[in-house]
Amino acid sequence: MESKRTILIVDDAPMFRELESLFLARSGRVVTAGSGEEALEAARREHPDLMVVDAFMPGMDGAALCRALKADPALAGIPVVILTSSDAAEDRAAALRAGASDVLSKPISRVELIEAVQRFLRYRNVRGLPRAPFRAPVRVDDGHTDWLATARNVSRGGIFVEGGKEVAPQSEVTLEFDLPEIGIQVRPTAQVVWVQRGESAGMGLRFLGMDGKSARLLDHWVHERSALGPLRAAR
Repeated sequence: MESKRTILIVDDAPMFRELESLFLARSGRVVTAGSGEEALEAARREHPDLMVVDAFMPGMDGAALCRALKADPALAGIPVVILTSSDAAEDRAAALRAGASDVLSKPISRVELIEAVQRFLRYRNVRGLPRAPFRAPVRVDDGHTDWLATARNVSRGGIFVEGGKEVAPQSEVTLEFDLPEIGIQVRPTAQVVWVQRGESAGMGLRFLGMDGKSARLLDHWVHERSALGPLRAAR
């Protein structure tokens, strides 16, 4: 019988630790820490399979904790899901640049938290975020020039863009596109993760900075149109 996976929840507010522990009780063995410093000690002791970390804590905040984990070879492979109460795009980008595997908004949804955690616990090889078919014009700006390309599919975490100028992996760009049917414009910063050449040349991009309202709208839009939409509605 496979042993339970260990989830380390880190938050300076006892109420949030208790709530998240309740949400994730059936997902694995839950341990908690009340600060970034305490969490680092717990991570070295427990070697958790996943950490759920509050972005804003006194002393060592979520991003600083994430950087400390990634700097330790024994802990660098632990996926970190950061929870943020900020709607500022730069705060979400800071968490991802620090090495977070995912960023979710507070107040946290039980279903969203469980889905995010299961991505990292259920499969040996982490599966990507749910994607929805998406064909729409997107403006790409690399800081020097901007051009129109075509978005082919999208997830809460990223987008595939075809056509236009090729940008080197790890470069950062600004995107601008509308979500079809609801007419909402999204303007995130993104990092080029990989480049595809040949007949369907394009770039796979990971979203970095995105305001909280746009992130929530995008998440809802994708889930309504992906395979997870009907599953979520049935719960």
